[in-house]
Amino acid sequence: MNFKIQAIRLTLAAVLCCISMFANAVKGNVEKSGDIGLFALPLLAYSSTFYLEDEQGRNEFYKSILSTALVTQLLKVTVRKKRPIEDSYTSFPSGHAAIAFQSATFIEQRYGWKYGLPAFAAATYVGWTRVESKQHYTIDVLAGAAIGALTSLYFTTPYNGMQITPYAKNRSYGVEFSTTF
Repeated sequence: MNFKIQAIRLTLAAVLCCISMFANAVKGNVEKSGDIGLFALPLLAYSSTFYLEDEQGRNEFYKSILSTALVTQLLKVTVRKKRPIEDSYTSFPSGHAAIAFQSATFIEQRYGWKYGLPAFAAATYVGWTRVESKQHYTIDVLAGAAIGALTSLYFTTPYNGMQITPYAKNRSYGVEFSTTF
């Protein structure tokens, strides 16, 4: 199958997921809207690699999402923290937040802040839904977000060689330009 056709199909599926996510939120089903976001963000990140015929990015996405899933699941079975309203002991870390932030960070690192900012807004929303629906505590979501972001930061390189990233560190602020040769 032609990559561009596959990318268009995947992108349409991601858009439909986002529409469904917000429709469910409006209806008051916050948890379900977050579940939809869990699928929409990685689908959007993954489909972008097809749309741009970005095989290197696709390989980086595979490494990042698989690492995120592995670390998250290992921590869940090791830590065994009880969820706020269930008898399940898989609260820490939040898998939804981990995957959402892995995808958002991948998009930002690979394609820039123009695309990353809306992805981070959606990832933040997914994390919020996990706390709001009492599936996780805030620390679970923050840990999941950190795991997802760190794996993408580790595996993802800028597309077309240049990335512009704002930073704030030790009372200094600025913009960092990076490139690959």
